[in-house]
Amino acid sequence: MDKSVVRSGADIATPSRTKEIIRRHGFTFRKSLGQNFLIDKNILDKIIAAADLGPTKGALEIGPGIGALTERLAQEAGQVAAVEIDDRLIPILRDVLAIYDNVTLLHADVLKADLRPLWNERFAECESVSVVANLPYYVTTPIVMKLLEDKLPVESIVVMVQKEVAERMAAAPGGKEYGALSIAVQYYCEPEYVCTVPPGSFIPAPNVESAVIRLKRRSKPPVEVASEERFFRIVHAAFAQRRKTLHNNLTAFFGKDRKAELAEVLSAAGIAPERRGETLSLAEFARLEGALAEAGLVK
Repeated sequence: MDKSVVRSGADIATPSRTKEIIRRHGFTFRKSLGQNFLIDKNILDKIIAAADLGPTKGALEIGPGIGALTERLAQEAGQVAAVEIDDRLIPILRDVLAIYDNVTLLHADVLKADLRPLWNERFAECESVSVVANLPYYVTTPIVMKLLEDKLPVESIVVMVQKEVAERMAAAPGGKEYGALSIAVQYYCEPEYVCTVPPGSFIPAPNVESAVIRLKRRSKPPVEVASEERFFRIVHAAFAQRRKTLHNNLTAFFGKDRKAELAEVLSAAGIAPERRGETLSLAEFARLEGALAEAGLVK
């Protein structure tokens, strides 16, 4: 396959080509699957640039739709695997991507699928693999957390998400965007906000602005914790009710009979009880996890 020849053809990511493919295959959008197809080549260029692909690298795409991004990934990466939940899109993808011999299509629900075999079956010869996707907004957080918690060997995750979610992923302590998702993402990755994407970049146009964010996987977390599971339990408890103080949220989690003991633990960790969870850094949450474990409050 001569990719230079292929690249000069008609891109899928244009309004006219997208409409032609949809019409030819009689495709109808399912709102329940959050289907919005990208028709903006400039945004595609920014996604591809952020992914930093090459002939020795692999790309895993989730939710390829009719293949606008898949097409570009096939032209830039050595191997591409695309996971699509909607069985109606599989024959469309096979049609529009028929020229590419480096694309593997999988009909599966990514939240239920075991993705590890892909590294042995499709990416064994790749020096690195990145996840590159236009994610359905209704399942963005579960998909990102699965990729992180499963500890898949990915170099980076470059995804299109709702703008509000991208801001939360990249947020620093102290703001309204900062929360449990910020901490989880930043524990595993270094987030970089790439660009904002207007609704008009899609067919059909969503009701919200979107954004591209790059999550570069850390070689190791920026803080040390004795138990990741325990660490994230404490983080979620701290944000259970954002308007409450950290002390009150932890009291609700551990029980009112531990209120005085919790105040002592917070003091020992150097954290004022009246602070809210949104003001704590990763380092402070790690310190809190250690103090709670030392006090025997968590196992």
